[in-house]
Amino acid sequence: MAQKLYIGGLPYSTTDQELGDAFASAGTVVSSSIVTDRMTGRSRGFGFVEMASEAEANAAIDMWHGKEFGGRTLTVNIARPKEDRPAGGAQGGQRREWRERN
Repeated sequence: MAQKLYIGGLPYSTTDQELGDAFASAGTVVSSSIVTDRMTGRSRGFGFVEMASEAEANAAIDMWHGKEFGGRTLTVNIARPKEDRPAGGAQGGQRREWRERN
């Protein structure tokens, strides 16, 4: 069963392809993605790699956690499930209230 990994501390210039290629040395990479800022489109310095099996994911953690990649030290661990968050956050709610009043 595939296992998703969180990769933190990435250089901002890292591409999805470079991330996937680096982790392929630990096993089969199902997917890799860099998280980008919605407003600017620039990297946020972290991403996710999905490995084909739990054993390959553990090998990737052993291989990359605490190691240097592009001049930065990586944090690699099992990704937590995405949590539900309220749409728009506190400011989004404040904007709606203002529009409703005016």
